[in-house]
Amino acid sequence: MKKETMVTDMTTGNVTKLLLSFAFPLFVSNALQAVYNIVDMIVVGQYIGGAGMSAVSIGGDILHLLTFVAMGFSSAGQVLIARDVGSQKMEQVKKTIGTMFTFLLSISLVISFGCFFIRHNMLHWLNTPAESYEFTLDYTVTCIVGLFFVYGYNIVSAILRGMGDSRRPFLFIAIAATLNIILDIVFVAVCGMEVFGAALATIISQAGSFIVSLIYLYRRKESFGFDFKLKSFRIEPVALKPLLALGIPMAIQSAAINLSKIVLMSWINMSGVVYSALAGVYNKINMMIGIVSNSFTAAGSTMVGQNLGAKQYERVPKILRTVGFCTILISMVFTVVMAGFQDSIYHLFTSDEIVLANAYILLIPIILNFYGAATRSIAFSLINGSGNTTLNYAVAILDGIISRIGIAALLGFVVKMGCQGFWYGDALAGFIPFVIGMTYYFSGRWKKLK
Repeated sequence: MKKETMVTDMTTGNVTKLLLSFAFPLFVSNALQAVYNIVDMIVVGQYIGGAGMSAVSIGGDILHLLTFVAMGFSSAGQVLIARDVGSQKMEQVKKTIGTMFTFLLSISLVISFGCFFIRHNMLHWLNTPAESYEFTLDYTVTCIVGLFFVYGYNIVSAILRGMGDSRRPFLFIAIAATLNIILDIVFVAVCGMEVFGAALATIISQAGSFIVSLIYLYRRKESFGFDFKLKSFRIEPVALKPLLALGIPMAIQSAAINLSKIVLMSWINMSGVVYSALAGVYNKINMMIGIVSNSFTAAGSTMVGQNLGAKQYERVPKILRTVGFCTILISMVFTVVMAGFQDSIYHLFTSDEIVLANAYILLIPIILNFYGAATRSIAFSLINGSGNTTLNYAVAILDGIISRIGIAALLGFVVKMGCQGFWYGDALAGFIPFVIGMTYYFSGRWKKLK
């Protein structure tokens, strides 16, 4: 069966082929999902200018912060499902699926209602430039209302990927990405709905991807062992406990990194709408290498998880080497493209001459981030795949808060590099997880976890 192939095929030694067969559709799927925000930035940048770009940048960062629970717990659920599939514990898989649905969708509603009431406070905390305030409010509120669909899609994708199926999420998100591009052009360029139109296009597309993927899961419920009966959506303590144990540190890790980016954004916004717009360009370019990193991390951690569940410890080093080789090679390609065509890349986002005149300061931090993201994949494939909750907490604090905010503050305020220092600090902090992950690997303690 499909769910057994990831462990069985490892015996052939063809790790690279197996890893790519899982990571590539996952990468394309995540890349298409990222198209939502990137297309928003490009369309708004071309038709509205720097103020619109600033709004999408700030609103996008807020949305990413609010999805920290979905990202952390869906990743945890994916790892737990993968390990239980490897151990042939299908009843536990069923309980994990039902618990994830009820737990995460309930949280999404609580976050949406709570954030709606503090929407103005959030924008003031971020030092949102006056020129982009109303645009940012439109984008943020629309995304808050649609948070339910973002969480829902992450749940279904985690279930499919934990079972070893990364192709269907790609197909679902491809449809949604195409819809998003069309709606962006219609709402912003044709109907003149400005930033609100871009946000609305994003939420409609995300809702579509969730509904389509949910229908697919329902129609094939027998193969997943989940019957979709109301009683199956009960939060089972036996499933919630490991989900919380692994999901909380993963969620904190995601929240810490996103929170640090929010802090940096608030500092950057103090320099005005031009640097706020540049922050959007920086984040969107780095989003692509982040997608590569996350895709190989998801593939690597799933393979590590299933093989640890099957007690095939000798296969783990080969998985990690393959993850590292692939991600660093891709980062080298990204470096060549970025260094050789940076002006053309910046022009994709905007024709605002003031923004473009200052974009040169982004190049080195962007390239550094390429390699930080590549090395993170190696570390998190092992840490997440082994389900080490304590180490996840440590990485969350060191990478997300202490190093990222600390280095950025040192370079930006003390060394007086300003916004450029904030971006250098963000990039350099990305190498911290690799140091922690390699220390963990050579300790051999990942073999002893239950």
